[in-house]
Amino acid sequence: MPYFKTIDGCSLYYELIGEGAGKPVITFVNGTLQTTVYWKIAAKALAGPFRLLVYDARGQGESDLGATPLSLALHAADLKGLLNELGIHQSAVVGISHGARVALALADQSPDLITRLVLGSISTRATFRAKMIVRAWHEILQRHSLDAMVWAALPHVFGRAYLKANEPQLERIVKTIVRRNKTEGLRAHMEALQHYPPLGATLKALPFLVLVVTGEDDPLVTREGAEEIARICGGRHVELKGIGHSLSAEAPRQFIDIVSDFLSGA
Repeated sequence: MPYFKTIDGCSLYYELIGEGAGKPVITFVNGTLQTTVYWKIAAKALAGPFRLLVYDARGQGESDLGATPLSLALHAADLKGLLNELGIHQSAVVGISHGARVALALADQSPDLITRLVLGSISTRATFRAKMIVRAWHEILQRHSLDAMVWAALPHVFGRAYLKANEPQLERIVKTIVRRNKTEGLRAHMEALQHYPPLGATLKALPFLVLVVTGEDDPLVTREGAEEIARICGGRHVELKGIGHSLSAEAPRQFIDIVSDFLSGA
């Protein structure tokens, strides 16, 4: 399996999908509890006109946690280093939830690396409810088990329609998420989240096209906050009806079509 060694010696797992060195590249950035597997359906659908880069951030999936304390700036530096290592001078970037934060941090550090930006399941000024939900996940992970934390997260990271339609498979879904994650990495991730700079204070107009995509049934973000990101960055906002936080998992075809149209359009 391919790994990238960061400047401080941390090994990050990645996959570069699709043939043709001259094709435009799309880089996908995972959210919390996600790994490269989350993007497989989207990557397969987009592999014709694009090359796709998926990777696990520090502490995720197949990647090491490393010795350096996690931070938003560190995640962005890791992504920049990976792109440089692979000789990717420009890429469209698609990030969801925490991955959208990392994508925005990269845009702030190195806007020249990005051609277009898709930000999923993100909004400014997290609501008190959202802060309490994330705090609860952290407490459960600290006091109990990864299994318990995933069960607690399920009704917040998936929309009601998806949960109802997949009720017989929820046990399997939880086991799959637990198998792909590491308790130590998630603890470090949840702790680091408490020290991220406020998103609203770091937003600015960006020199490329930006699309913000959120789900109508997502308790972790607000429509107003997503619209504010789009307005400040100079982009536009799309809301998916009846969909929760996990856009690509809940509405893969709709999400792929929206992203494909945005990245392929003039």
